[in-house]
Amino acid sequence: MAIVVGTVIGTGVFLKTAVMAQHVGSASGVLWAWAAAGVLSLIGALTYAEISTLYPSTGGEYVYLREAYGDLPAFLFGWTRFLVISPGSIAAYAAGAATFLDAMVALEEWRVWIAIGIVVFFSGVNCLAVSFTGRLQTFLTGLKVFMILALTFSIFALSSTGSFEKLNEGSGFAGWSAFGAAVLAALWAFDGWSNLPLAGGEIANPRKSLPLALAGGTLIVFAIYAAANIAYFYALPFGDVLSSSSTAYPTAVPVATKAAQTALGPLAVHALSLMFVLSALGAMNGSILTGARVPYAMAMDGLFFRQWKFVSDSARVPAVSVLAQGVISVVLVAFGTFDQLTDYVIFASWIFYALVATSLFIFRKRFKPAERAYQVPAYPFLPALFVVASVLLLINTLFTAPKESGIGMLIIAAGVPVYYFFRARRNRIQPAECLGDYR
Repeated sequence: MAIVVGTVIGTGVFLKTAVMAQHVGSASGVLWAWAAAGVLSLIGALTYAEISTLYPSTGGEYVYLREAYGDLPAFLFGWTRFLVISPGSIAAYAAGAATFLDAMVALEEWRVWIAIGIVVFFSGVNCLAVSFTGRLQTFLTGLKVFMILALTFSIFALSSTGSFEKLNEGSGFAGWSAFGAAVLAALWAFDGWSNLPLAGGEIANPRKSLPLALAGGTLIVFAIYAAANIAYFYALPFGDVLSSSSTAYPTAVPVATKAAQTALGPLAVHALSLMFVLSALGAMNGSILTGARVPYAMAMDGLFFRQWKFVSDSARVPAVSVLAQGVISVVLVAFGTFDQLTDYVIFASWIFYALVATSLFIFRKRFKPAERAYQVPAYPFLPALFVVASVLLLINTLFTAPKESGIGMLIIAAGVPVYYFFRARRNRIQPAECLGDYR
């Protein structure tokens, strides 16, 4: 549950509300977009929970897609995860942490180098035993949840400008396309609920723990986000929310800092900056921990460089995969902005989220009820709703963010010739044996 909550709560809750306000033009529209993203993520988590109990193996979605549709779709997921999704998330968290740290110590031209150093350090930490990085994740998660709840309570209790009437400010409904763009922005803040199954082979009693952690962790995040965003609009006029830190206002302070200043005054800047840094680091650590397991699983299938299946004798961690993931993350930190990175990650991620959800319909026919340790409620309605909503969101993104979505599609397509290259040269290893040995 610490991996779910800690990976999901990173930077989005402190930054994305401003971008969403620019899309929809009203406080109520922003809150509805947050709610839609939260419900969609919860349905996805419940769907993943059932699938993860059927295949509780290291590799998560890669394993699910391989078992449902074969090697090519699984490889394309792993390829995209390796090149964009995991490194892009890690890079975005590192860039966010450096941005927040800049508000405390004025990093200036050193901001990118600090972000790179953060990636290098935490990649090294994740080459240690997974039990250590798991305890680190639990500590960082607990700390960030406490600090966010303290911030929210302080705003409601002490804000000098607080009023619930501000929740009605804005220009009304801006249209479904704008609403979809706002939901996409919110989904970055919710992204990470799918990471836990990637390390399923390293979890004790996964058939019980995975559903509880996925559903429980997502519900905790939903509640925290709802409270935090209501607090923002309680403390600030809508115009102040809209003009907070974003691509349109790159030099402005984050919306969370503005809201906290109404309650804590100048003290809020440094206190909030520290909280943002810790939150981003916790999310980044969870992404590094889970993301490196995908290329490991691909290598075990003979569909990636064989060095990626190396597991250190002492720590029992796929160290080569962790370090390679870190190198790509460093490159993305050096050349991408925060909003660019998050847009690439979300569009690519949700293509495969939808595809994985469709695999549940195949697995329901393959496994008898007695073989399923957990069943998603309201089947088939909820999984079908998740797939339909995901497809509509992706179609909308093709129109509202054609550059980012086009690059994402090209990266996925580029994996097809790479797949056939590895398939031609592999000496296939049975995945069940390899994953069993690793566990």
